[in-house]
Amino acid sequence: MSDLKARFWVDALRWRAESAGASVYVDRKGDPDAGVVLVKVLLPQRLAQLYVPVRDMEGERLWTQPLGPEPVDEMSVTAYLQRRTDRDPDLWVVEIDDPHGRHFLNEPIEKI
Repeated sequence: MSDLKARFWVDALRWRAESAGASVYVDRKGDPDAGVVLVKVLLPQRLAQLYVPVRDMEGERLWTQPLGPEPVDEMSVTAYLQRRTDRDPDLWVVEIDDPHGRHFLNEPIEKI
């Protein structure tokens, strides 16, 4: 993973998702250059999944699901995001509304 500026990375994610028919909302804009991007995927029945980036031992980005791999109540995701953004004002929050639950992330997802 290159050190792509956050605003460009968000634009690329938005392009991938929207070109596949999903809706993308930038709920929070963080630091345009170095902000960390958290991805919330909306699912039917007010459920959601959350993806948070981490670096592996080689320095490559991969995605974790801090609330677990199974969908959770959307309010639980919102509460987690609020706690994180309260501590780190540079965070970005991107919300993807896709009826198929796709996240459109190119990097690996860590299996719990």
